[in-house]
Order: sequence, then structure tokens, then C-alpha cells
Amino acid sequence: MIVSVLREQVTGEHRVALVPDGVRALSGDDIEIRVESGAGEASGHPDAAYEKVGAKICADAAAACAGADLVLKVQPPGAAELGSIPASATLVATMRPLDDVEGVRRTAAHGLTVFALELIPRITRAQSMDVLSSQATVAGYQAVLLSAELLPKMFPMLVTAAGTISPARVFIIGAGVAGLQAIATARRLGAVVEAYDTRPAVAEQVESLGARFVEVEFDAGDAEDAGGYAKEQSEEFYQKQREVMAQRAAASDIVITTALVPGRPAPLLLTEDAVKGMKPGSVVIDLAAANGGNCACTEPNQTIKAHGVTLVGDTNLPSHLPADASLMFSKNVVTLLKHLITDGTLAVDLEDEITRGTLLAQGGKVVHEMVRSRIEGDS
Repeated sequence: MIVSVLREQVTGEHRVALVPDGVRALSGDDIEIRVESGAGEASGHPDAAYEKVGAKICADAAAACAGADLVLKVQPPGAAELGSIPASATLVATMRPLDDVEGVRRTAAHGLTVFALELIPRITRAQSMDVLSSQATVAGYQAVLLSAELLPKMFPMLVTAAGTISPARVFIIGAGVAGLQAIATARRLGAVVEAYDTRPAVAEQVESLGARFVEVEFDAGDAEDAGGYAKEQSEEFYQKQREVMAQRAAASDIVITTALVPGRPAPLLLTEDAVKGMKPGSVVIDLAAANGGNCACTEPNQTIKAHGVTLVGDTNLPSHLPADASLMFSKNVVTLLKHLITDGTLAVDLEDEITRGTLLAQGGKVVHEMVRSRIEGDS
């Protein structure tokens, strides 16, 4: 089996799908690993590090993919990249399957078998394959560091000869993996932290990290789906929610928003009026920017000032810390591949829940039921 690791082409993407430790973990008599030259450079893994563990360095994507059985990427392949990948190959990558409909159609039409890493089932035995969680951990951490850099004051309370400096106040909306990591990081830096989530069940987790849980007095019903994600709610609920969010944002120095509903525009939680009500110099980090943002003033992939507030719409915060983000991503991919590969051969066992749940396309068609329904609905 030939496994190819490609260099990412998306601007600002510094991660790599497989680090040298991952090569070592996969290498065997039946597996040859090829790495496109420079694929790991931005994440601190030069070609020599791959060669040291037995990978073959190829000059370009075409050479790396020639005769490849399995192709590994972080980002979905663009149209030009698809031309280098044999139609007979299997692609393992993030695919934004519920958001990038055209990209999914294009990749499926190429004839590839595709495993979309975002579709890893949220079950116990697949936790070590969960790319969304590992990268959200990095994003939550980086969001706090970035906000600390942009905020014109320090995080901790300090008692100095010049007087007492009050601690920064941080409000985190959404207590999933990214939100919980942001809470822990902000608390370690000395901030006073509040957090909100539509799922009351996470209140204990929030409080265990030293933050105060903010509640919205409204019956949201069942706010969590079977996969553990927040469910879409009624507009009446969102209106009440926005009122509370505006109140807490006005009392905060930093707001970090993380609320996403897969396959849908991000819920609007901070209106422009809420931004106007924030203190001058405050910072908003919108981790939902790729899906439109939780803040009305967010501009994807831009850092702007609006009404005296700095708003960050970076859609790829994990790439700011590419060494550890790549290490975690690679470990997730290796675990999945060890699940899929038997005696040097990729086995697509549709009776297996992980394989079936992650398989996006096969034989020129989108075969994942939920994604196929979404695509057909958008046709």
C-alpha cells in the first residue's frame, strides 16, 4: 500500500496531516509512505525528519500521488489538487461536508473513496480519532492567547506600588471542547471567567474549571442532539438569549464565541447593539466565523475594529500553533487508519459503525446519508 501525505495549499494553513511520529507508527513491510516535499516544514517537520523515519520525499503532489492507494490531507482538496490524486485512491481529510456542498460534489465526482474526518461518530471507541475535538482544544487555547495580546490590559489582578490592577473579565459563549479549553486557559492567566451554554448539563463542567455559569431563564427543551452538539432553537429563545449575551458582554473585557450548529449558519448571539454596549478596547474572538459568525460585526478571516471593539474572525486558529495541532491531528488520523487497514490493505467494512459513519463518498457518489440528504436538498 502506498500512502501519500500532501502539502497544504490553502493560504495560512501550516498544519500537516501526518507528522514523522505518525509515519513511524504506520510504516511496515506492506506500507510505503510518500511525503510531498515541504509538507511538514511550516509545522516544524522538515523533509529530513520524514526521511529519517523511512518516508520517501517527492518533489510535488503528482509524484507523491502516483499510484497512491491512500492520500492524507488536512484541508479539502481544491480542484487543481484533485488532478494529482488517482481516482482509484482513498482520501482521508477534513471536508466540511455539511457546509461545502460544491467541494463535496466535486471530490465525489472525481471517483475517490473519501473519509471525512468531521464525520467520525461521537462514540467512546472513536474518541481517539476525533479531529474536531483535538483541533477545538487548540482553537480554544489560542483564542485566549490572542485575546490577551489584543486587550490593552493584563489578565490577572495585581497589587503593586502604583495601586491595584483589577483582573480581566472574560465571557465565553459555548462550553464545548473549545469553550472549556478557553475557560481553563483564561483562568490560568488570572481572569475572572463567565460561560454560557444552551445545555444546562455542562454547568458542572464550567464551574469545575472555576468559572461562573450564566443561565438564560427560558425553557429551551432538549438543547443537545445525539452527537452531543447544541441543537438549533426557536427565534423566541434566541431573542431572549441575545438580551442576556448583551448584558454579560457589556460587563466583560473579552468575549469568545464558539456556538455552532453543524451544517447551519452560526446562531447570531451578539448583535451590533451588543457590540456598541461593550467597553472601549474590548475584544471579541468569534470561533464561528467560518459559518457566518456569532457576532453581527464579524468579518471572516479579518481582524477589524467596530464601535471601539476589536473583532477577530480568524477561521483557522489551530494553524497558529501548527506543531501541536499537527501532532494531535496526526494521532487522530493514525488511529483511524489502524482501524481501517488490515495486513496492509484498506478495508471498507460498512458493518462497522466508525467506518460507515465516516465514509463520505465512494464510486463517484456521496454515500453518507445525512450529507447526501443535505446535498439533494440544496440541488
